Amino acid sequence: MPTKKAPPALPNVGKPAQRALASIGVHTLKDVSKHSKHHLSELHGVGPKALGILEEALKRHKLTFHA
Repeated sequence: MPTKKAPPALPNVGKPAQRALASIGVHTLKDVSKHSKHHLSELHGVGPKALGILEEALKRHKLTFHA
């Protein structure tokens, strides 16, 4: 029986961004893909650097921000 693969974890985006993402229930890259880049950018603690790191990680796992 195949084992279920865990969703890709969040990359290291810094503590403020991690706290901001956790506050809206974002704990994996799959969770990130359910939100738009604009929505995440409005969170206190999620700046351009964190968004860039998230975007690169999403691309590596063939995911994108929600439209």
